[in-house]
Amino acid sequence: MKWELEKLYPTIKSWDNDYEKLKKMIEELGHYQGKLEHYESFVSYYELQKRLAVKTLKVYQYAALLSDLDKKNTDNAARVQKMSYLLSKLNQVTAFESPELLSIGKKVIDGFVAKNDTLKEYTFSLKKLFRNQEHVLDKKSESLLANFSQLSGQGSEVYSALSVADKIDKEVTLSNGEKVVITSGNYRSLLADLESPKDRKLVFETIFNQYKDHKNAYAQIYNTILQKDIAKMKSRNYKSSLESYLFTNNIPLDVYHNLVEVAKNNTAPIKRYYKLRKDYLKLEKHHTYDRFISLAESTTKFTFEEGKKLFFESIKELSQDFQDKAHSALETGYVDVYEHEGKQTGAYSFGVYNEHPFILLNFDETLNSVFTLAHEAGHSMHSLYSVEAQPVATQDYTIFVAEIASTFNEHNLLDYFIKNAKSTKEDKITLLQQSIDDILGTFYRQTLFAAYELKAHEIAEKGDPITYETLSKIMVDLYKEFYDIDITEENGKEFVWAYIPHLFYTPFYVYQYSTSFAASLKLYEMVKENPQDIEKHISLLKSGGNDFPVQQVKKAGVDLTTKEPFMAVVNRLNTLINELEVALKE
Repeated sequence: MKWELEKLYPTIKSWDNDYEKLKKMIEELGHYQGKLEHYESFVSYYELQKRLAVKTLKVYQYAALLSDLDKKNTDNAARVQKMSYLLSKLNQVTAFESPELLSIGKKVIDGFVAKNDTLKEYTFSLKKLFRNQEHVLDKKSESLLANFSQLSGQGSEVYSALSVADKIDKEVTLSNGEKVVITSGNYRSLLADLESPKDRKLVFETIFNQYKDHKNAYAQIYNTILQKDIAKMKSRNYKSSLESYLFTNNIPLDVYHNLVEVAKNNTAPIKRYYKLRKDYLKLEKHHTYDRFISLAESTTKFTFEEGKKLFFESIKELSQDFQDKAHSALETGYVDVYEHEGKQTGAYSFGVYNEHPFILLNFDETLNSVFTLAHEAGHSMHSLYSVEAQPVATQDYTIFVAEIASTFNEHNLLDYFIKNAKSTKEDKITLLQQSIDDILGTFYRQTLFAAYELKAHEIAEKGDPITYETLSKIMVDLYKEFYDIDITEENGKEFVWAYIPHLFYTPFYVYQYSTSFAASLKLYEMVKENPQDIEKHISLLKSGGNDFPVQQVKKAGVDLTTKEPFMAVVNRLNTLINELEVALKE
């Protein structure tokens, strides 16, 4: 049930040794400045760079994983800081690379690659470089920007310190006299189980008041993120912050705008669903924190082993290769299962070059945690396929395609539950609610946050002040538009922008949950109609990062430049709500 980090490094001393080797390798890279026009130097530079990339990510992964097991441990945090410094140093030392390659020219570089088979794995990355030429600066300017690379990441570091490391979990007394410590890991399951509206309100406010209490600090931290993005936009000659994040991977802006437009124009099913919930649960008002309440009585809990078994059963009709990768993803020693004090909240899969990925969970034995297990296993399966099929240069797939692997597993698991559940009214209602909530949480909610990010950046780009009032107003307006809910009536909810770590760690990330959900739903429907199409999905996973992501998805059979995949999600939601209405009346 715990990570066996000895699989990466047997001791801290062995990690220290590799860290020292990295420092020397980075210094060695700098010696190639001004020499890349020579074929021999070009080849040896890329050979060194490859070895460095593999070792750097392994060293970083160990430090990050160890820190996430105990965010209160200052020694662990110090190793992450050391790696942040080293990565900054790497950026500084290699700042000459892109300008120098561009000055040499595409024709000469292509000639070098054609002469050496070991260089061919860099064909796509070099193609991206020359496509990005208009946004690469001269050597001196790139060096100056590299000097600020570590500083530009401090916004997310401060956010982590305030929201995780310095966070103090509070104990509350419920209406029945029970005392409960409210954590980021357990509050959702409490909101789902507590019958008393006062208790649900208490638990909700306990979580969100920490953001309300520090609203000015969080606003300034987020403004740091916005200003960093604007500096990048201006320095690299992009028209907007959004373009600066989408351009490198050749993602058309229409993909983002179409997603937001489709979601905003199709909120009727959400409002119908929440009215249905309000009436059925006999609530005076349906608050955002009431979304966790089950429409059917269910106290079913799943151990981690039971959750794994359910996931494995759900894919037993798919190819043996796909099943084998799922078992490998959840192999003992690569999954840290349960919550404990100081551990990083949430869940993730962390994969690096040529290594088996590690999964972090905070498994609470709910049905939702079983789906999280399947979700993160999908990420690890993606990494395993990519490592198996791709050379180092193209193993690292983009975030844009990453969520397809994870949500495909969720679609599959949900379908398995629906088909194999006992034919009781309660079972049917529970599963329909699960599928509807999945769409609302992964497609609509993430698109709402995507719309928030876009609006916040647009305000900052115009030079208007960024305060907690500004940021909260965006959220208030969006929740009214999407859900017809006034979140100012819920103490602390208007600061939900401070609660979402992705907004601080990885700007313009969350929209990809929605696009990936739409793509994976379409792929899953294809597989249901023709089981042999699982090979199209596997081919996408095996492709790693060998092409621009929209093209990778298109090769698998889904065109995300159109509104069709997004409308397919809306249509599925309407169908599921219709089925739920019937089930509730039975």
